[in-house]
Amino acid sequence: MDQTPAPISLALARGLPWKPGRSAEAFRDGGLEVRFTPRPTNGPQQPHDRDELYIIAAGSGHYRFGDRRIAVGAGDLCFAAAHTVHGFEDFTEDFAIWIIFYGAVK
Repeated sequence: MDQTPAPISLALARGLPWKPGRSAEAFRDGGLEVRFTPRPTNGPQQPHDRDELYIIAAGSGHYRFGDRRIAVGAGDLCFAAAHTVHGFEDFTEDFAIWIIFYGAVK
């Protein structure tokens, strides 16, 4: 990326085009991809082939990875290693997350 993009507010991110069960692209640069979803899939996702971070933007719920289930809320950071089954469950109506894929395909 040759220039620093403008900040993306939560309100602006909520307006990005997305489809249920998918996320919207906020920006991409080389091996970094930042996405947003105002409504993630409830339950396990198909494992991804890259490491990823989740930042809880709003609301609360539970993050499941492997056999663990942990309560999460706005401001929390979650990590999902490539090829790990993971997902969010039992989240509030206002739950929203930033998704950051980075690094090489594994």
